[in-house]
Amino acid sequence: MATDLSETDKTAAEVQDRIWELMDKINFAMFTTWDGQRQRSRPLAARPERARHAIYFLVDESGHKNDELERFPFVSLAFADNPGHKYVVVSGRAELSNDRQKIKDLWTGFDKAWWDSPEDPAIRLITVTPEDGELWDSPGRAVAAAKMLAAAVTNGRPDMGDNAKVGI
Repeated sequence: MATDLSETDKTAAEVQDRIWELMDKINFAMFTTWDGQRQRSRPLAARPERARHAIYFLVDESGHKNDELERFPFVSLAFADNPGHKYVVVSGRAELSNDRQKIKDLWTGFDKAWWDSPEDPAIRLITVTPEDGELWDSPGRAVAAAKMLAAAVTNGRPDMGDNAKVGI
């Protein structure tokens, strides 16, 4: 993806920082795969680790997404903070593994909704190595509404905050 900073005053590094910050804050992503004929999306709990340049997901050993990743490892992740009008889309390569230590490291109480413990042999790890990202970062609902109203009155285009594409 080519860098496009035309709708922001941030540098590419600042946009990258903000993308990682929002992924960490939002926590859930619509994880989109390709099955050879169509895209398939599902919500998954994301565990981004910028220091490792990776986004991790704990998943079950069964499921269509695992087979899809074997054939088509390029995925898209969409993070949405609707009340804050903040959105991030990241694409990259995904790899399915049975890294038991990393699964234990990532385990939280939330995961008990799906598995009894990190030792459950059905848990698998998806590691996404992001290649590029896009950010839509509005100043918030109240400010966005005011800007849209002002634009409607003046027949102008509202400045809805930052939109930028970068490699990450």
